[in-house]
Amino acid sequence: MKVLLYAGVAALLGFGAPALAEDATSPVERTVKSATNKDTRIGVFINVLPDCTSGPLPTIRLVNAPASGKVTVKSAKVKATNYKACLALEVPAYVAFYRSQPDFIGDDVLTIEVKYAGGRTEIQKITINVAGPGAQQKI
Repeated sequence: MKVLLYAGVAALLGFGAPALAEDATSPVERTVKSATNKDTRIGVFINVLPDCTSGPLPTIRLVNAPASGKVTVKSAKVKATNYKACLALEVPAYVAFYRSQPDFIGDDVLTIEVKYAGGRTEIQKITINVAGPGAQQKI
């Protein structure tokens, strides 16, 4: 399934773009908010080379599955402007989604391992705060 995403630099940061730190011993920890039984994007994984073309996509492995939901990964194309030295680019990507069980409300935790072609491995521990209907912020 192809998903077309339009993303700026801010949308790519924190969503699986290669981090500057090379230390694979300490996991990257993030928190994502989600609605119950709805697909929520938890990661965008790309590999942009210095010449603004795409390198090999990383390998993604689910180390610890969420207790009250499931994770799926889909192929996509990411369009971005002003990303590093690239004024405009369109590259393939993997996009990870989380969906909770229909009646689940609370925190769910998962861990994924992302292996990049250069040998760098990144462990990501993601906590998903699942809220039910009516739990949105009041205006």
